[in-house]
Amino acid sequence: MTAKKILIVKNVTHEDEGLFGDILKEKSIPYDVVDLSLGEKFPEPENYSAVMVFGGPDSANDDTKKMKRELQRIKEIIDAEIPYLGICLGLQTLVKAAGGNVRKNQIKEVGCRDADGNYFEINLTEDGKKDPIFDDLNSELKIFHLHGETVDLIPQITLLATGKYCKNQVVRVGKNAYGIQGHPELSEARLNIWVAKDEDLKKSGHAVLEDYKTLKPQLESNARKIFTNFLQIAEVIPMEAVQ
Repeated sequence: MTAKKILIVKNVTHEDEGLFGDILKEKSIPYDVVDLSLGEKFPEPENYSAVMVFGGPDSANDDTKKMKRELQRIKEIIDAEIPYLGICLGLQTLVKAAGGNVRKNQIKEVGCRDADGNYFEINLTEDGKKDPIFDDLNSELKIFHLHGETVDLIPQITLLATGKYCKNQVVRVGKNAYGIQGHPELSEARLNIWVAKDEDLKKSGHAVLEDYKTLKPQLESNARKIFTNFLQIAEVIPMEAVQ
């Protein structure tokens, strides 16, 4: 185990590390949490073995002191090749900091089902099938969504997974900075909190909760594999520790 901690960055209080935090506790991996929505500062990343940035209501295009500072820190992370995992807004800030573009998606992706009533899926690209973040996972994965923006990539950003209504679903910048548009970290307990707080989820709260319960075994299994793979890529846990 590395002597350095992992840094968890929240853009809004209720969108936290979720299942990923449970795994860190199980493996006795130390971490710090900062909540930018409470005015806490994004610390210098060089003091951490890896950084994770989670979702929130902001846009990576916001002309605010908070967002400018966040993008600056993520650019520092990319330049220093510090392992990074961004979820939802954390993907969009990664792409923006790397030189890509963030814009409104054609439709909002909300919950477990798409506009046709089918479960949201991401499909691994050929690069995704070879990337260690998806080791021991299928090429088609169910996922929960809650976003209205998407990203346009530059050639230096590798596309690892695509979706039907939002093409760029999972990306890699450099060798160890990853962004996931969906929410693999989400647990059932935290979804109940989200449904109470998010206006888009409130519209179909009961149906969303029932869908999640149906998909829960595979969603949580996929989340554990993805995050454990990330910890291995970040060299926070050795390869032989992965089950």
